[in-house]
Amino acid sequence: WFKRLGERVMAKDFDRQVAELQVRAAILNRFTQLGTPMTVRMP
Repeated sequence: WFKRLGERVMAKDFDRQVAELQVRAAILNRFTQLGTPMTVRMP
């Protein structure tokens, strides 16, 4: 799924590459959270 957010890592510095991938993971996690249905039990 990372490829959907860009074909490759744009940063050249290793620390920046790590940060870039962490941002991509956070975006994917947020999309997953938004797409997960919220189930509420009715009494």
